[in-house]
Amino acid sequence: MKIRFPPEWGINPVPIEAKTLRFIDYLVLWSSLGVGLLVFLAGSLLYPSLSMLEVLIVSLIGSIIGSFLLASAGVIGSRYGVPTMVSLRAILGIKGSYFPTFLNIIQLIGWTGFEFIIMSKAATSIFGDFLGELTEPLWILIFALFCTLLALGGPIAVIRQWLEKAAIWLIYASTIWITIQIFSKPKALTNFLTPGLGGLPIPLALDLVIAMPISWWPLISDYNRFAKKDRDAFIGTAIGYTIANTWFYFLGAAIIAFTGITDIISSISILFLGTLALTLILVDETDNAFADIYSAAVSLQNLFPKIKQRKLILIVVAISVILALTTPLTRYESFLLMIGALFTPLLGVLFSDFFILRNGKYKNEEFYNKGKTINVKALISWFLGALIYFILVNFYPWIGASLPSFFATIIFNLCFSKLKKED
Repeated sequence: MKIRFPPEWGINPVPIEAKTLRFIDYLVLWSSLGVGLLVFLAGSLLYPSLSMLEVLIVSLIGSIIGSFLLASAGVIGSRYGVPTMVSLRAILGIKGSYFPTFLNIIQLIGWTGFEFIIMSKAATSIFGDFLGELTEPLWILIFALFCTLLALGGPIAVIRQWLEKAAIWLIYASTIWITIQIFSKPKALTNFLTPGLGGLPIPLALDLVIAMPISWWPLISDYNRFAKKDRDAFIGTAIGYTIANTWFYFLGAAIIAFTGITDIISSISILFLGTLALTLILVDETDNAFADIYSAAVSLQNLFPKIKQRKLILIVVAISVILALTTPLTRYESFLLMIGALFTPLLGVLFSDFFILRNGKYKNEEFYNKGKTINVKALISWFLGALIYFILVNFYPWIGASLPSFFATIIFNLCFSKLKKED
């Protein structure tokens, strides 16, 4: 019996009849992608430097800002039906889009490796170290296989058959249970009001929160291109991710604060029925790895459009498994900041070009053979914005880096666009 794979749109625009996803679909998708063990881990980085009240405020503000920018980046995809890296062809030029594409592939393979590692650690914590040193590698292979099947199924099947019918309800139930368990503790109010120890400037903490939704924007049009209406995709993405990111960043810090255990997986496990809650979170965590794998393959098609998507999916998974088996889960904070440094300014280029210079209008041929080869001005704007981000993070962390570099890049791109056009 021949296996039937779902349609592969590749770098071509999604036809109107295939643009079927609605507001509720995007609310479910992005609220699901906004939660997970890695988001818990990122939230734990905010405590004890900040008080829990400060963590809540920073998580909310950072999530609103980051989710708005994330949803804005997806408008091109929902309007023109093209994946993210292809949409950058109209902005950076066809060959110019290859630079962020290459970086995005590296980012996504890294995220996939991180997902496999933390899922294997969680599964080992739940089911025990039954094979000794081989337990975690076995779980890595199991999760890699399952996530590969999801990626081969494609976004529409994953959203409507996996997330909406099962996974999202499991994660909602487990998150509510963890929240109740933490805040029912006698010292919950006291811990909430205890001042932070300092050491992490609030602007830098804000960067850590914004970095999470920003890390998704190079992927967003890979999914929002299936939207029936631009507005549905925008609002569903913004609301879904804001709620989920705020909730999980705050819970990540709260679990550490109220249990006194710094290991995020162990801290969940000691709660009443915590192992069950952790199991449900683990089930939903697979959609994050799915998105990384699928979008890495779609991004690769921007470079190699003639190669079948399913073949690229298998290549991405194989490399990610090797990474997971050989790389420790360390320097996670630096990894998040690096993503912010590279992709926040690039979002400034996209925002200024699409919403300001072009008033939201491109010609379809600009995404393909009749598009400009390379837009040097836009690439220089991106480089200068990334340079500003690195400088602020390393030398002036109390200023913050995400928003200054974002707006600086917008200004650079607008100014360069006024210069005389190249011959």
